[in-house]
Amino acid sequence: MQHGCDPSEIYRPDIDLQDGKPKGDFRNFKEGPLVDRVFNTYLLMHTHQTVEFVKKKVGYLNNEEYGGRSLRQMTVMETLDLLDTVVDESDPDVDFPNSYHAYQTAEGIRKAHPDKDWFHLVGLLHDMGKILAVLGEPQWAVVGDTFPVGCKVQDSVVLRDSTFHDNPDMKNPIYNSKYGIYQPNCGLENVLMSWGHDEYMYKVMKQNNFALPQEAFYMIRYHSFYPWHTGGDYMHLCNEDDLHMLPWVKEFNKFDLYTKCKDLPDPRELKSYYQSLIDKFCPGQLQW
Repeated sequence: MQHGCDPSEIYRPDIDLQDGKPKGDFRNFKEGPLVDRVFNTYLLMHTHQTVEFVKKKVGYLNNEEYGGRSLRQMTVMETLDLLDTVVDESDPDVDFPNSYHAYQTAEGIRKAHPDKDWFHLVGLLHDMGKILAVLGEPQWAVVGDTFPVGCKVQDSVVLRDSTFHDNPDMKNPIYNSKYGIYQPNCGLENVLMSWGHDEYMYKVMKQNNFALPQEAFYMIRYHSFYPWHTGGDYMHLCNEDDLHMLPWVKEFNKFDLYTKCKDLPDPRELKSYYQSLIDKFCPGQLQW
């Protein structure tokens, strides 16, 4: 079954691969053993991710569901252990628990940037928002590429031509114009992104005062925004801060994407190092 192309084919930076998998084989939405599962996840996502849905979720962040009253009190390591039960159903490259992908990404960054310990931790943290799937959210509201709602869906949004036909926002002419409900160069912080683990984890980091640089917050918040950092779309909504941070998001993407392989790391050998980073940047019990 063939469902469409992927914008990451545009940007495939050099990186040492752990298992020699060709870069062109990553993010293949056209064929492969997981393609039907992936397509169905995106079909649900692109049907139900609307302006109304996202506003509701963002409102919860500032109210009682994810804000004023936290879902759980957990350490970072306790949260990471929960990801042992989460397999991302939108990912054509991964059919193993997300906790392993966290270590793969972090170790790839650690190898390439040994002097940036905060960046290593970002690799470990980046998908922790997927605990929403453990806590009852459907995967279409947790995983997958993000995109702005409330404006025209750009060409680089994955599976754009085959999955949005039942989305009610497609009938609203304002939501289907270039700028939609936004102003030119308004800044991504003022854009409603499709709801998922990126925005949730960003809010967790802000609420718990993670002692990380601004680059880390940008990487977490927009690492799934492939139509922007890889497809080159939605630049008309970006301000100078977004463009300044874009190279950092792209740098992170190399490791998020190309460190995925079936040779899984042993967390027991790595936990001590990453616990030291957690103790430095985001220690103790956190509100999730």
